[in-house]
Amino acid sequence: MSRKAAYAAPLVLAALLAGCSEPGEEAAPPMQKVGFVTLQAQPFAVTSELPGRTAAYRIAEVRPQVNGIIQKRLFDEGSEVKAGQQLYQIDGSVYGAALKSAEASVASSRSLAERYADLVKDQAVSKQAYDEARAASLQAEAALERARIDVRYTKVLAPISGVIGRSAVTEGALVSSGQAQQLATIQQLDPIYVDVTQPARELLQLRRDLAEGRLEKAGENAARVTLVLEGGEEYSQPGQLAFSEVSVDAGTGSVTLRAVFPNPDRVLLPGMFVHARLVAGVRSEAILAPQQGVTRDARGQPIAMVLDADNKVQARTLKAERTAGSQWLIGDGLQSGDRLITEGLQFIQPGQQVEPVPATNVSAAASTPDGASQ
Repeated sequence: MSRKAAYAAPLVLAALLAGCSEPGEEAAPPMQKVGFVTLQAQPFAVTSELPGRTAAYRIAEVRPQVNGIIQKRLFDEGSEVKAGQQLYQIDGSVYGAALKSAEASVASSRSLAERYADLVKDQAVSKQAYDEARAASLQAEAALERARIDVRYTKVLAPISGVIGRSAVTEGALVSSGQAQQLATIQQLDPIYVDVTQPARELLQLRRDLAEGRLEKAGENAARVTLVLEGGEEYSQPGQLAFSEVSVDAGTGSVTLRAVFPNPDRVLLPGMFVHARLVAGVRSEAILAPQQGVTRDARGQPIAMVLDADNKVQARTLKAERTAGSQWLIGDGLQSGDRLITEGLQFIQPGQQVEPVPATNVSAAASTPDGASQ
């Protein structure tokens, strides 16, 4: 075979092979697979975690009602005291003597008034003299009652039950009625208050949701509050919401909420920093979307990719209200029955037809997030 024939044979073979395919026909690329989850509406308990501080349920400052020297202190600092329990003894010798004098004055004035009562009938004394004697008797009785009160006040009693703090005075100290310094302070710690603040805008949003039917009252748990202590430990006793302020703080734009918690073991002490979880209500038809399926566009708005009936990708702009565990609570943009894409988002574009498969990066039996109604 000549050299020219040897070169021509491969070219003829290539031309024959090229003629076998149709003009413009190309091999179709494989369809992109994406993982999806089907969203379902479910009840969701709307909760708010708010910072707060504990405060004593009742506080009483122990003060003297009479002047005198402290003779005894009759309690242990930091101990429990009962209402009416004696705490201090003030020297009562002066007040005892005044009581005896008042008793003598009462006896004398009463005897004179009784004598004049008989004499005025016989007109042996004037009516005016009898009235003056009777008035003096009443004044003596009033002075006697005051003397008895002063003697009683020499025993300083606990006005309420609770835990008493350190004593500000010792034996031998001179105290006086109406002095500025208290002798001690008693705090009632069971139950105990927890004061928390909430932004006014959140309260307004909750009211709008209730008025428009998006939020239902939580029934028995409408006022239920739980506590998280500083170390992250959850307090074992649930509390109840007591009241909220009727005005907004001009400096912070928030309102104060007060909850009452049982405190039998004195775990909570006044002034502790805590976090209160308040159950505000239940949203009966809430849409919870896995965080793997929610991204953000160039303007920072949350978006999601969903599948239509033809398995084509659609972009949705969302209103994501809050996180709930590993999910977003969606206010707008998604509805029950939507197929949300959670896998393969980086390989798809809106309008693209894809091959959907069940997602593997989201558990099919996802646990109910914190705050959801079981």
